Amino acid sequence: MATKRVVPDQDFGQIIIRTRTTARNISMRTKPDGLHVTVPPRCLTSRVMAIIEEYRPKLLEKWQKSVEQPLDLNFRIDAPCFRLHMEEGRFSRFTLRMNEEDITICCPPRTDFSQKAVQDLLRNAIIRALKKSAQTYLPPLLSELAEHYGFKYKKVKITGSKSRWGSCSATGSINLSCYLMLLPPHLMDYVLLHELTHTKEMNHGPQFWEILNDLTEGRAKTLRAELKNFRTSF
Repeated sequence: MATKRVVPDQDFGQIIIRTRTTARNISMRTKPDGLHVTVPPRCLTSRVMAIIEEYRPKLLEKWQKSVEQPLDLNFRIDAPCFRLHMEEGRFSRFTLRMNEEDITICCPPRTDFSQKAVQDLLRNAIIRALKKSAQTYLPPLLSELAEHYGFKYKKVKITGSKSRWGSCSATGSINLSCYLMLLPPHLMDYVLLHELTHTKEMNHGPQFWEILNDLTEGRAKTLRAELKNFRTSF
C-alpha cells in the first residue's frame, strides 16, 4: 500500500513523496503541481531531501518547463505547419480568424489575462484550432505515405491527446494527436510512418524496427530519440 508525505518547498511549491512497496529505487518526476517522488519502504524523508538537493537545479529547470506560462498578446506559435498569434480586436468578444498562412485570436480591448476563465478560453481556442488544422493536414499526408510505401489502414482519427503522438489498433485504425502540428516535418513523418508500420507489426520487436529503418534510411532510433526530447511551444 502506498503512503504519502507532502513537504512544502520554496522552489516547487510542494514535494510529494509516495512510498510504494514495489519500489526498489528513488524516482523523481516533475509535474505542474510540484515534484513527485516515489521511494521504497522505510526511506527517511531526510535521505529523500538530500538526494533532491543533489539534482535540484536540473529538476527545477525541467519543472519550470512543465508549468504552463500565461497566455497574453505576446504569445505566438511559429511551427513549420502551424502558425498562430494573438492581437487586440475591436469587439467585446473573442474571435478566431483562420487563413492559409496563420491563425489569429482576436481578444477584446483591455482583456484581463490574469483571469483563469480567460486562460481556459484561450487554451481551448488554440486546441480547437490545432484540431481543425490537423484534420485538414494529417489525414491526406497519412494517405500519401501509406500509398507510397504500400501500407493499408482502416481509418484515421484526430485526437487531443497530450500523452501519445499516435496509436494504431489491432484492426488498423490509427489515432493521431493534433499536437503533431507543432512538430517539424521530419518528426511528423516519423510518427505517421511509425503508426503505419504498426499495421504490419503491432509490437516493437526487431521486425518492427527493421521495417521502420527501411522507411527512414536507417534513422528510426535516432528519430525516436529526437522526438522524445522535443518540446512543443504549447
